[in-house]
Amino acid sequence: MPRTPTMDDTNEITINLLLLGRTKSGKSSLGNSLLGSCEFESQFFPQSVTSECQLCTACIPQFGRRMGKDLSLRLRVLDTPGFPHSSLSMGEVKQRVRKTLAEQFSEGLHMALLILRADVPFCEEENQYTVKLAEDLLGSKWKYFTAVIFTHGDKLQEARITQEEYIISSPKSLSSLLATLHNRYIFREPQDKTLRQEREILSNQILHYVRQNSYQRLECT
Repeated sequence: MPRTPTMDDTNEITINLLLLGRTKSGKSSLGNSLLGSCEFESQFFPQSVTSECQLCTACIPQFGRRMGKDLSLRLRVLDTPGFPHSSLSMGEVKQRVRKTLAEQFSEGLHMALLILRADVPFCEEENQYTVKLAEDLLGSKWKYFTAVIFTHGDKLQEARITQEEYIISSPKSLSSLLATLHNRYIFREPQDKTLRQEREILSNQILHYVRQNSYQRLECT
């Protein structure tokens, strides 16, 4: 069952985030933006870059205030191998993610982020594994603890398409997925922003969804 966290004596909120997506979807790059630093390896390479799950943490001081005191936000971001993978089978990817998720987020997960490329047409068959992985890992309540992150969102501006137009014109399979997730989605637009500027924007958007869940956590077993 979901659990609600409590504020500790240091006035710090900890948010646990899981990154899921196809190979080359931009998971590791997004993870670096969330952390505000280059912790995850992210580069152009002819084979899959991420083979092991990796957890990194960032603390954002003075993120807000609570009862007259400064409030800091600690983001714990778990990067995972994508699929199709150049050296891992589907079963191996799922096994590694499940094991690390249980070890690192034993206290529960706040939000899983499904990473989709905005500049690539959404094909249900190609993205079915990522959605199925979220269902298998998180159980029947997965849709309440999952949001979509569209990477390469700056390409919309280049094409003179608004985010609203993009969503309206999306295929039925994508519209259905977003509806299942209660229309929780974010466009990543890193253009002309530093990592820390982007971290502030993304973390505020994600925290909005976490607040909608009343800071509940989903147990990972």
